[in-house]
Amino acid sequence: MTLLNTLPAGDMPAPRPAPVDPLFLSAPRVSAFLGQQGLTNASGFFFERDERLFLVTSRHVVIDEATGHLPDRLEIELHLDLSDLTRSTGFSMLLYQNGRAVWRQGRDSGGSIDVAVLELDRRQLPANAVIRAYTPSHLVQDLSEVAVDASLLVVGFPLGFHDAVHHLPVLRHAVVASPYGIRFQGKGFFLTDARTHRGTSGAPVVLRHPAPQGETAALPWKLLGVHSSRMDMGNRDLVQDESLGLNCVWYADILLKLTEAPTSKAPA
Repeated sequence: MTLLNTLPAGDMPAPRPAPVDPLFLSAPRVSAFLGQQGLTNASGFFFERDERLFLVTSRHVVIDEATGHLPDRLEIELHLDLSDLTRSTGFSMLLYQNGRAVWRQGRDSGGSIDVAVLELDRRQLPANAVIRAYTPSHLVQDLSEVAVDASLLVVGFPLGFHDAVHHLPVLRHAVVASPYGIRFQGKGFFLTDARTHRGTSGAPVVLRHPAPQGETAALPWKLLGVHSSRMDMGNRDLVQDESLGLNCVWYADILLKLTEAPTSKAPA
């Protein structure tokens, strides 16, 4: 017979917090509001450059004229304690100041780009906020780093779904569906094959970093792009044909332009 030592419940040591990959802390849940009215749920991620911190999401999350989606603020969820992920708070960001949009968006020779960045004022953030941010060092430097059979991850909040207790996103597997580095149909995005839903807009699409060091050591993932939307065919038979299951992902190098230091002229 084996004798077991027992302890009173009050003497039981508290369980140690489970380690969490910093990937889960790089992508906060994004909610769009018009005043106090909640409009939509989306995804986003943090990007840091020259000590300035940005929230990155899809442009159609902050404004979508075609559908009449016109929020005036975004709210993200921030973790407050790395050892207790149940502790979080909402952080609200206005989208307009003195009648002018405060986010940055861009376009290139292929037209508008469905990416928007909004700078966060670090002085307004909670002092103990837990944030893991991508940097220019996380961007792909050599196209050969992304093999045709590479396994990618999409980090987001499909249909707003997430771990509501620990406030963490969920991961979806994806593969590159069009040659990485080639602008699909002349636009600034490539395609992925992945199961996605509404609410994933603005999610980072990443690849495990093979040799992280320096700035990439704290967040060992390469940032390939920003998930935008699903791609489908207008002439698909909705009864006979399944959805393509393909997605548009805007190349992440647009962030270098959108996060440049401000000049005397405001961005368009």
